[in-house]
Amino acid sequence: QVQVVESGGGLVQAGGSLRLSCAASGSIFSINAIHWYRQAPGKQRELVAVILSGGTTNLADSVKGRFTISRDNAKNTVYLQMNSLKPEDTAVYYCDAVKGQKDYWGQGTQVTVSS
Repeated sequence: QVQVVESGGGLVQAGGSLRLSCAASGSIFSINAIHWYRQAPGKQRELVAVILSGGTTNLADSVKGRFTISRDNAKNTVYLQMNSLKPEDTAVYYCDAVKGQKDYWGQGTQVTVSS
């Protein structure tokens, strides 16, 4: 079993920054990937960023140049640094740890960007 807990959401003005954290615990050995998703009201869940076990990262086109994903192995934590935030970034952000064929989801953290 893997547990993931997101934190760092909040209310920020357009152009501001936030850093989200995804802390993993439990049986974290051999986690294949950590994904950040987001879901805005009335919209489908959208993949924002991914970091693979080997360190490879990828970002959605909508956030490239503004968001970065990184990890601190010593803290078992993945970060999503979000800069130049826009109102359209408003959503609940979820962390998903993939281990084998299983996904382990956090409870989500709300990000609200005011114009």
